[in-house]
Amino acid sequence: MKTFLELRELAGRKPQGRMVFNKNIKGIKVMVHKERNSFVTYIDGDRLDAYKSQKEAEKAGMEFMKQYKGMK
Repeated sequence: MKTFLELRELAGRKPQGRMVFNKNIKGIKVMVHKERNSFVTYIDGDRLDAYKSQKEAEKAGMEFMKQYKGMK
């Protein structure tokens, strides 16, 4: 039987393009990939959103993590 993580990986969208930013925050991966004409932020392998600039994408990922840590 497959685990939940295996199913999520199979169903989810995998990062494409070139990785331009990668950081672990308390064990959770924050990545920014350069795709066609945008920068896409991934949190723990899940797509967050696409942004026009790399700086904007990194800032959004960090802001999301601040909010996420506050929820726990």
